[in-house]
Amino acid sequence: MTILTSNSLGSGWVYSSDGYIVTDQHVVGTEIKVEVDFTSGNKVYGNVVGADPNSDLAVIKVNVPAAQLHPLALGDSDLIKVGQIAVAIGDPLALNGTTMTTGVVSGLGRTEDSNSQTTGGAYFAAGDFIETDALLNPGNSGGPLLDLNGQVIGVNRTIQLDPTNGNPSGLGYAISVNVVKRVVPKLIQNGKYDYPYMGLSFLPNGLTLDLINVLSLKSTTGAYITNVVSGGPADKAGLRAGTTATNIQNLSSGGDLVIAVDGQPVQAFDDLMRYIVVHKSPGDTVTLTVLRGDQKLDIPLTLGVRP
Repeated sequence: MTILTSNSLGSGWVYSSDGYIVTDQHVVGTEIKVEVDFTSGNKVYGNVVGADPNSDLAVIKVNVPAAQLHPLALGDSDLIKVGQIAVAIGDPLALNGTTMTTGVVSGLGRTEDSNSQTTGGAYFAAGDFIETDALLNPGNSGGPLLDLNGQVIGVNRTIQLDPTNGNPSGLGYAISVNVVKRVVPKLIQNGKYDYPYMGLSFLPNGLTLDLINVLSLKSTTGAYITNVVSGGPADKAGLRAGTTATNIQNLSSGGDLVIAVDGQPVQAFDDLMRYIVVHKSPGDTVTLTVLRGDQKLDIPLTLGVRP
C-alpha cells in the first residue's frame, strides 16, 4: 500500500485486522493524518497513533472493515541467514502500484543513525538492521521485507549511498521484525516507545590494527568507548572513556573495551547495539565485560530511557 502525506510518499503494510498499519517514522514525519491507498483501489485517511524516531517505526490507524484487511505474518529475524532470499514490496518512485524486487540478505545486525538527535546535534545510533541487495528506491520506505514464506522479516528503511559519488550502492537496510515486535505494540498502546539508553559513544567502524596499536588494546575485537555521558547510566556504572591524547585527532587512549554483554561476545559495536535493542528495555540491568588495560572486569549497567 501507499502512504501519502503533504510532502512525501512511502509504503506500508497491514499489521492487524483491527486497522493498524505499519510504516516508517520518516514517512509520516510530524503529521497526524495521512492518506492510505490500498492496492484494491480503496483510499482512506488514517490517523498516526504513534511514531518512534529512534527505531524509525510508525503506526497508522484506519477505519476499514476487517474483511478488507489482510495482515501479514511476522517472522523471526533471529532465524534469518545471510544468503537467503529477500523480497521487498512497496510503491517506489510514485509508480502508483505495488512493486516487488528480490535479492538476498547480505548482512545482519547492522547499525545506522536513527532519526533522533542528541543535544549536541549528533544522531543516536539504532541497531539490528537487515542489509539486502533487493532493489530499493525512494517510496519503498515503510514497505515489508519478506522471506519466501511470505513472512515479514523487516521494514524497508534506507538506501546505502556510495560515499565517493552519492549514487546508490545497491545495498539497502530494513528494520528487523524483532524490533517491530517490541516497538509497534507500545506505539499502539501508548503512542510512544522508550528506547534503552547506555549513555556511551563508541568507535563506530570497528578496530583496525593501527587503532589497536595506538590505543594499546589487548584484544582485536570489541567496542571501544570514546565518550561517557556525565550523569548517564554508564557514568553511574563506572565505565570509562579514554583520556590520554593520541596522534589521531579526537581519539584518546585509556578507555574501556567492551568485549561481551551478558556473556554474549561483542566483536564490534553492532553486536552490542543489536543485543540491547532486541532484548532489553529501560530499567533492565546488563553486565558489560570490559578490558581496562590488563584487567578484565564485569560491570553491571542499569539501562535508562534515551532522551
